[in-house]
Amino acid sequence: VQLQASGGGLVQAGGSLTLSCAASGGTFSSYSVAWFRQAPGKEREFVAASAVQNMRTYYDDSVKGRFTISRDKAKNSVNLQINSLKSEDTAVYYCAAGRPIVSAISRSLSYYYWGQGTQVTVSS
Repeated sequence: VQLQASGGGLVQAGGSLTLSCAASGGTFSSYSVAWFRQAPGKEREFVAASAVQNMRTYYDDSVKGRFTISRDKAKNSVNLQINSLKSEDTAVYYCAAGRPIVSAISRSLSYYYWGQGTQVTVSS
């Protein structure tokens, strides 16, 4: 499965952005899908996930209420809607697919497939 992340860009603080992760060579219906991000000089961190086992969504506390992950079955893609952007949201955002158990859904090692990343830069 190949993943292609897109939708990043330069946005003012308080603005919104929608990231998209498209899959080829496979379908997202068989996988849990997550978004991670990595800021300069920092480790990659979990942002949000959509679990295939129960179709529930999971978020890091730092983005709850501002980020929304959703599946678009028709397009075989997963979107991440980001609202009320803050400077600390500046990072490269990666999508990933795998079959983690729910308790491990926020762990990057749980995912087999990764997109190339898309840069989100928030200006203040």
